[in-house]
Amino acid sequence: MENLRHIIINAINGLTENVKWNGPNYCYEDNDRITMKIQPPKQIQLIFHRGAKKQEQPKEKIIQSKSKLLLWKENDRAIVTFKNMSEIENGKTDLTSIVNEWILKAK
Repeated sequence: MENLRHIIINAINGLTENVKWNGPNYCYEDNDRITMKIQPPKQIQLIFHRGAKKQEQPKEKIIQSKSKLLLWKENDRAIVTFKNMSEIENGKTDLTSIVNEWILKAK
């Protein structure tokens, strides 16, 4: 979990961290954008979203990442799941890119 927190908070300037739903939550310009869902000992999920309130769906996915890490739930919500430290380390570069692009495009 600490490794993921470090990757996320250092991916882009301006992120703030708080706690929502018993896990780390990351905001940009006071808007919730990434929430960590911790399910020990099975997995940790990162939920990429545009905030707590339902918004009109964009016609296309928020970001155009080709990363296999992303599991899209809707065009404005995706999940990344890590089951062990090796997956986190192997996905660090993709995750950093996803966080950057998500923060800049999810409005």
